[in-house]
Amino acid sequence: MSLKQNLHNLKEKYKGTKMAPAFNAIHTFLYMPNEVTHGGTHIKAADDLKRTMNIVIISLLPCLLFGMFNAGYQHYAAIDPSLRDNVLANFFTFDNLWIGIIKVLPLVIVSYAVGLGVEFIFAIIKGHEVEEGYLVTGMLVPLIVPVDTPLWMLAVAVIFGVVIGKEVFGGTGMNILNPALTIRAFLFFAYPTWMSGDKVWVHDAVNRSGADAISGETILGSYAQNQEVIYSNWDKFMGFIPGSVGETSTFLILLGAAFLIFTKIGSWRIIVSTFLGAAVMGMIFNQVVAADIITSSSKFYGLMSTAWWEHLMIGGLAFGAVYMATDPVTASQTNKGKWIYGFLIGFISIMIRVFNPAYPEGVFLAILLMNVFAPTIDHYVVQGNVKNRLKRAKVKTA
Repeated sequence: MSLKQNLHNLKEKYKGTKMAPAFNAIHTFLYMPNEVTHGGTHIKAADDLKRTMNIVIISLLPCLLFGMFNAGYQHYAAIDPSLRDNVLANFFTFDNLWIGIIKVLPLVIVSYAVGLGVEFIFAIIKGHEVEEGYLVTGMLVPLIVPVDTPLWMLAVAVIFGVVIGKEVFGGTGMNILNPALTIRAFLFFAYPTWMSGDKVWVHDAVNRSGADAISGETILGSYAQNQEVIYSNWDKFMGFIPGSVGETSTFLILLGAAFLIFTKIGSWRIIVSTFLGAAVMGMIFNQVVAADIITSSSKFYGLMSTAWWEHLMIGGLAFGAVYMATDPVTASQTNKGKWIYGFLIGFISIMIRVFNPAYPEGVFLAILLMNVFAPTIDHYVVQGNVKNRLKRAKVKTA
């Protein structure tokens, strides 16, 4: 008897019981549903929730694979800096990939196992079907954390994020905050030393012999402390730098953005406006430095003097703009609202970067803040459209 038939038999056996949603979820994930629409006129479309989630996951795979190689590369380059003299020759090696396999894959497995486990428990308790919303969240979470994040810590954060950030609001489609960013925020506020500093972004930087020679400082951290940055613009754009697992390669993130826009999954308005808002805020700070309003002795000088276009390549700005800000549930829904929403995310992100040198990555905080205000933005956009239509109607009837 085939696996499909066995699952179907289990579905029928537990039909009407509390365990039914669990077996239905497994069956639906692996196979097409047995039941289809019958009779009448209905619309056929290929953009169901599962396909949408799968497309986003496909767009994330290059970032995941690159992050696995980069985890190993940063580990060995921190021990032997001469490896950076020929990045391409030393990057795609099995030693680097092996570090990624033993460090990154466990993060992915724990993220999915714990997150889907919570989803199954809530589905069984509430008696509703398991939804596909966590398929993307489960992939995003390992990509936005440091490579050496303890697995137990990630598990605790995932439970918090799924329960507080999603299930208490009613599940997929009802949450007001991005679940992946809720998990990231929990990690930052509950375990701040694991989310910042100069020893958390490179695997085994603390425990390995000769650890004093190993520095895992991110570019944002170096700029925030007015330190010299040893990475070229090519390294920053391609991603050969320390950072969260999937956030370093702006090049691959932009390829993913093009794929999401082409498939009409991601909003190009939000992506473009986020980069635009960050560029404007960066230009403002550059002008402040150019006018000598702030001196190089100031603790804000490093990131404030960073070229505006460089802000777009470093940190998690690009990843947040493409994969987080565009979340269709928590983002603005109106076209004009999307421009405002994205612009403010980019604008506030750079502002937090500069004015919070202790933790100079403000993208996730900016997106969570705008998640809260997205309904308000849409409300005023809709009300503005209503008023404009009423004015036009009065002119026509006059």
